[in-house]
Amino acid sequence: MQPDTAFQRSPGLKLILAIVIAMMLTIPLFAIYLLVYDRQHQSDTARSSIAQGWGGPQTLIGPLLAIPYQAQTTTTETVDGKQVTKTGIEMRELVLSPETADIATKIAPEVRKRSIYEAVVYGAHTAGRARFALPADLQRYGVAADKLQLDRAELRFGVSDPRGLYGAPPKVTIDGVARSLQPGKGPGETNGAGFYTWLDATALTTKPMIADFAFDLCGNASLALVPRAGDTRWTITSPWPNPSFQGGFLPTDRHVGANGFTATYRVGNLALGRTLVDTGDTAAAPVVPASPGSASVERAAAAGPQAMTAQVDLVTPVDLYDQVNRSVKYGFLFIGFTFMAFLMFDVVGGVRVATVEYLLVGAGLILFFVMLLAFAEVVGFTLAYLVAAGAIVGLLTAYSAAVLKSRRRAGFILGLLVALYAVLYILLSLEAYSLLIGSLLLFAALAAVMFLTRNIDWGRVAPPVPV
Repeated sequence: MQPDTAFQRSPGLKLILAIVIAMMLTIPLFAIYLLVYDRQHQSDTARSSIAQGWGGPQTLIGPLLAIPYQAQTTTTETVDGKQVTKTGIEMRELVLSPETADIATKIAPEVRKRSIYEAVVYGAHTAGRARFALPADLQRYGVAADKLQLDRAELRFGVSDPRGLYGAPPKVTIDGVARSLQPGKGPGETNGAGFYTWLDATALTTKPMIADFAFDLCGNASLALVPRAGDTRWTITSPWPNPSFQGGFLPTDRHVGANGFTATYRVGNLALGRTLVDTGDTAAAPVVPASPGSASVERAAAAGPQAMTAQVDLVTPVDLYDQVNRSVKYGFLFIGFTFMAFLMFDVVGGVRVATVEYLLVGAGLILFFVMLLAFAEVVGFTLAYLVAAGAIVGLLTAYSAAVLKSRRRAGFILGLLVALYAVLYILLSLEAYSLLIGSLLLFAALAAVMFLTRNIDWGRVAPPVPV
């Protein structure tokens, strides 16, 4: 290519210009990063719209047995300058957690699509049995057994999004007798959402009470259980091959394969750091001795409701936006390696590369990430990567043949780009080793530049060239 000025730039000036142009190209790279974020937000909105009306991420809790009782209260007031003590009777509520709870859930996932977006929803069938018993040491909690109004007891279940209670109504039987259900009165963990039934629990004074229940539930993305029993066993089965186990408790046994997963949780109330009796009166509750693990239990409780749950997320195996976002972060390496090759041909090979040509090559490299995002939303990440990389490699190779005035030199650019895109794909697949591989590549590139330019006088300025 013919020079566009009356003088030849020094090698040092050419290096500085290449670096300045590369730095300028970080602006459109950052714009692409924002574009990926915007498209991801739009995708999340579309997923929420797809799942709207189906039921959100669901959290289950219960059953819990609530029994009203009469409690004597004492208050001290100042009347005419004298301390007056008054006693009274108020209604409170005793909440019993079951001694044991054996729950089984079968999750049937479904992928629903709208345009280029998709969301994972599910239908879950949950069935279980809980065993309740009246504590023998109830008096320690400040509750007199003869003050319990057992004939006004309620059995309560919590469901975070009751819109998901689709199909046949839930079934609850107590000691073999079917009960009618009412909406609401869920525990605080579900913000009062759920269902309950009235019952006469007088028989609880002589024998344990057995509650059986079954219901179908719709939701999306995740399903969680808040264990409250003295011994909670929760078994989950699903044909979904990509579960993610979250929350404060992990399954004691799990099997994940291409045909789905099975997970079993076993959580006791000692792990929860709470008793099976809740009167809502902290002054009347027995003092639990401090233990080395009590601080960790307090920290878990302070971390929020999710810290005391067992949760399963139905995740997609690959989030294309995360992969595109990670690939954009390597964009500067693409620009650096490619510009380094053109600079070597300029400084060492004597082939003049103009500023505009650096800009056009850089624009082609950045266009790859836009094409990758656009195609990935339609055909998936892997195929999109092949299409975008193939198009950009072909474009820059053809342009390099014209700029470098040699098919052999253009072949070198072809090999470099193919190697870069191959390495980038490996980096995206092996996230744990990406830093190691990237640092080795940078070391190799620096060593190559040092070797090729070892005899160059970077400050040399050639004499003017006649125009």
